[in-house]
Amino acid sequence: MVVKPIGEHSMHFYNHTHPYYCGIDLHARLLYVCILDHEGNTCLHKPIPASATELSKVLEPYIGNIVVGVECMHCWYWVSDFCDEIGVDFILGHALYMKAIHGGKAKNDRIDSYKIACLIKGGTFPLAYTYPKELRATRDLLRRRMKIIRHGAQLKAHVVNTTSQYNLPPNSGNLKYSQNRDAVKKLFSDSAVQKNINLDVALIECYTKEVDKLEWFIEKQAKQHNPEHFHILKSISGIGRILALTIIYEIGDIKRFNSVQKFASYSRLVKCKAESAGKSYGTSGNRIGNAHLKWAFSEAAVLYLRGNEKAQKYLTKLQKRMSKAKALSALAHKLGRCVYFMLKNEVVFDETKFLKS
Repeated sequence: MVVKPIGEHSMHFYNHTHPYYCGIDLHARLLYVCILDHEGNTCLHKPIPASATELSKVLEPYIGNIVVGVECMHCWYWVSDFCDEIGVDFILGHALYMKAIHGGKAKNDRIDSYKIACLIKGGTFPLAYTYPKELRATRDLLRRRMKIIRHGAQLKAHVVNTTSQYNLPPNSGNLKYSQNRDAVKKLFSDSAVQKNINLDVALIECYTKEVDKLEWFIEKQAKQHNPEHFHILKSISGIGRILALTIIYEIGDIKRFNSVQKFASYSRLVKCKAESAGKSYGTSGNRIGNAHLKWAFSEAAVLYLRGNEKAQKYLTKLQKRMSKAKALSALAHKLGRCVYFMLKNEVVFDETKFLKS
């Protein structure tokens, strides 16, 4: 059984009591397991191979009376799924908060697993959201798509930079299209330079084909998982299928946020100021939250303005009391808050109401 925090993004601790508490220090091929009883006595403290069979042997005597906690790392998926299968409560620890709470000079696998178990027992284990198994792979696929798109942009920039490096006419065509790719395949007299460019072109061609298939697959998945929210989000001018998909899969379940403030904080739409004795020390905690949602709402704000006179007038109004960059951030924040209520109440976008409020 997966235990989830009530909401994001202020810190929440696991404070349920159990007869036994299990902390696991995760590695790709090894688990260091520590089990404490309610009195704080160590029942088990040893390394085991990272396998469901070995973990089952360790947990079997405690099933129904134990909670398992791990730090949020790349290999937590299978442990969460396994605990769900055998009916053991599972909790995920927020990596940044855990580092702040139990960080110290003495650090190894044995110590870390004991510290995790102690945090759970003491009610100071900082909870992260355990993303639903049925949506997880599609979200990861969407994130992988974004990395490929960004790498494709780097490849295109390399082609442009190389043409200017050799003082050739600029290539104004989008290399997404085959005719424009063909045009640069015989552009350079130096065979080594041309080989370099052809490598860019071959990868861009591959990415273009694969991304098209990937987007079709992800959209099909979204229509199965959450078709209502997909259509609700697309009612906002500027939010197309990719932004809608990103928002849906990065949020997971909108009900996990019990206030719009927590949603805005999780989406990195609120700046975190560090202040002491009336003095400001810049920002703090900017890495806490979801960078993918921050990108989605920032992108949505820019696209919402395109060809939209009413929205542009609203931005101009904002710019009377702040810079353009801050006005765009404010618009992204406003869109994020709007999306929260749209998904909570399952209503489509009302532009008149949006620009008035």
